[in-house]
Amino acid sequence: MKNSSKWARAMAILREFEEKCGTPIAKLRQVADAMTVEMHAGLASEGGSKLKMLISYVDNLPTGDEKGLFYALDLGGTNFRVLRVQLGGKDKRVAKQEFEEVSIPPHLMTGSSEALFDFIAQALAKFVAKEGEGYHPAPGRQRELGFTFSFPVRQTSISSGTLIKWTKGFNIEDTVGEDVVGELTKAMERQKLDMRVTALVNDTIGTLAGGRYHHNGVIAAVILGTGTNAAYVERVHAIPKWHGLLPMSGEMVINMEWGNFRSSHLPLTEFDQALDTESLNPGEQIFEKLISGMYLGEIVRRVLLKMADEAALFGDTVPPKLKVPFILRTPHMSAMHHDSSPDLKVVGSKLKDVLEISNTSLKTRKIVVELCDVVATRGARLSAAGILGILKKLGKDTVQDGVKQQSVVAMDGGLYEHYTRFRTTMESTLKELLGEGVAENIVVEHSNDGSGIGAALLAASHSQYLEAYET
Repeated sequence: MKNSSKWARAMAILREFEEKCGTPIAKLRQVADAMTVEMHAGLASEGGSKLKMLISYVDNLPTGDEKGLFYALDLGGTNFRVLRVQLGGKDKRVAKQEFEEVSIPPHLMTGSSEALFDFIAQALAKFVAKEGEGYHPAPGRQRELGFTFSFPVRQTSISSGTLIKWTKGFNIEDTVGEDVVGELTKAMERQKLDMRVTALVNDTIGTLAGGRYHHNGVIAAVILGTGTNAAYVERVHAIPKWHGLLPMSGEMVINMEWGNFRSSHLPLTEFDQALDTESLNPGEQIFEKLISGMYLGEIVRRVLLKMADEAALFGDTVPPKLKVPFILRTPHMSAMHHDSSPDLKVVGSKLKDVLEISNTSLKTRKIVVELCDVVATRGARLSAAGILGILKKLGKDTVQDGVKQQSVVAMDGGLYEHYTRFRTTMESTLKELLGEGVAENIVVEHSNDGSGIGAALLAASHSQYLEAYET
């Protein structure tokens, strides 16, 4: 292919893709409105919406008064972490904490339930054995654990829930439909570890709890990491499908499972359709496949593959590595997107190291950066629209007469934390959607390891020994 027509074809593919990814403000408003409508539908009846709007049984978020030693286990992706905290009440807050991170061998992600939970319980037992000074387990009492489990669960109480389905590359048939706390408890018993799970939460609810512990204006939490999800505090009276006893607080935390949101207003391209069709869960988690860390790099790879194939962007033969699904991870994409060197040498070295494409021209590298920008911008702006949908549901999208109370959205997840351009685009888009007046009252803040600490805090606020304190 002649050089000039090669560039023309590559640019045509990029421009068409960019156009199909377009997220003008009017479109984002439609997405936000659709999110709000689906939230209402999901709260009205089981199965009423693509949004599960799961009732979490968390009706008491931490206040800061919690005391004692608590453990947390956070399983939500390719790593899990174990954590312990000594809580000292209002004055001391988190007196002491430590954690360990363990990566899960890939074969356990698709093996048996018993093998996975035995591996986890073993790591937990090792961690408990290293409990040092400054940690004071109450004599004669079981250690208590908050279990953050970041997969769709049908919660049956604050400390039990059955797995609906695996996501994020896990696929263990025999866990589906089982109580995950039961699975973990059996594994802990096999390890002779005397510990009780007092709270089962997902990472988003953990982040909400961790955020609220430090700032009582926190009304919602959003995770943008490998996967994505949101949770928020709803008034019990606004949950028609709730048939249980009304909690004293009048509030209930809702786990939206917003990754499964879909709407005709979402800007889907041929590449998104193909990614979905070939995924482990076709037709599911459509919103997640547009905005989360597991998929952004893969979308970029698919567009590059078309450019290599149809515009010979990387020479006459298509680089074999470019045909490997998920080889281009979002951290690679982020590094290329943030490359500020004049000759884009980070882009050059990523293409070489990851895709084995060497000596690329500056012109080619610029196309790659622009492609990263298109994919990240769409994801970030759609995330902002999702947050606006939640704020609308809570009536926080307008200036309330004379109300200057700040509402906080607690954010966590590697994508939000490390992909700077994604974060800044999301935040500026949310400001733009809210408008000057309202934006002053809405704060988006990073709730660092919200989910780990949050689970320990929820174990504390739902401890089996709590009555003992209240007499």
